[in-house]
Amino acid sequence: LEDRDGVSIALRPEGTAGCIRAGIEHGLLYHQTQKWWYEGPMFRYERPQKGRYRQFHQLGAEAFGFPHTDIELEQFLLVRRFFRALGIADVVKLEVNSLGSTASRQHYREALVQYWEKHADALDADAKRRLYTNPLRILDSKSSAMQPLIAAAPQLSDYWDTASRDSFQQLLERCDALGLEYSINPRLVRGLDYYNGLVYEWTTTALGAQGTLCAGGRYDNLVEQLGGKPTPGIGFGIGIERVLLLIEQENAMCTNIQAMGYIVFEGDRGESLSYQLSEAWRDKLPQLRLTIHLGGGSLKNQLKKADKSGAVWALIIGDREADMNTVSIKWLRHSNKPQETVAQANILNWFTEYLQDNGE
Repeated sequence: LEDRDGVSIALRPEGTAGCIRAGIEHGLLYHQTQKWWYEGPMFRYERPQKGRYRQFHQLGAEAFGFPHTDIELEQFLLVRRFFRALGIADVVKLEVNSLGSTASRQHYREALVQYWEKHADALDADAKRRLYTNPLRILDSKSSAMQPLIAAAPQLSDYWDTASRDSFQQLLERCDALGLEYSINPRLVRGLDYYNGLVYEWTTTALGAQGTLCAGGRYDNLVEQLGGKPTPGIGFGIGIERVLLLIEQENAMCTNIQAMGYIVFEGDRGESLSYQLSEAWRDKLPQLRLTIHLGGGSLKNQLKKADKSGAVWALIIGDREADMNTVSIKWLRHSNKPQETVAQANILNWFTEYLQDNGE
């Protein structure tokens, strides 16, 4: 759009280009390796719908100076761990494809334009608009009427050069070795022209048409296009609103991220000591997930709420524990395990052993 002085401006549509411009301006990219992340509002012009808003928020990461497939693998694992931490990994899948080199994609583009031209009468209005500006994006059409035509279109993989094919195969072998599940989507092309080589999306079927939660890929030529020296780059963006919709729909935050320990207490001394100890434990072991009972009540009722919370164990602190400098541990998920009494001086070691045994 134009501002009041007639200058053409744009609301920020994505984060990659801005990162690159900042990197070029401050001399951070050439002959260096960099890993950056950002979060903030982005904007799109299309008609709003559920999961697709005019203003949305994106969490992104970019890596520069890494030419080999190890950085692709690292980003895959990073995003997988992110979705696992949110409890939605079971309803998300990774789709991958390769656009090949710039030269091979150009050959494919020419073949695709010829194919679309032969079937011009069957193209919808959106496809006709993209025919000569971005013909690869027609492959990503969601129109049901276009699907038979898209299915019969030339395959991008038939135009890969040897280096592109070998690089893609190496990445897939690395994913297989780590048990990272994926599917090859030959129609995955991404919407921006600057991508080359690997492109990928983390998708879900639980949100209807707006099923892409994370999208990314390589852009090895973009730094040079924006005025810098040739620098390989790869990055991704995660749509925060869609992730939140999926968490809400799957009730993931309630069912998957529970406290390990639920602290119950008896008496004023026990309540005061509970807060003192829990803060000290959290300082020493940030990965420890604890919650303290609120609202008072008998110890029996507190233990019922502890069990209902999904916690693994209840930490009992009362007058007896205060006098003896101990903590009583009642297992809530293992009825065959006896209640334990642990000295307060040793409780951090007990927590640490639990975390190590359970891969936390």
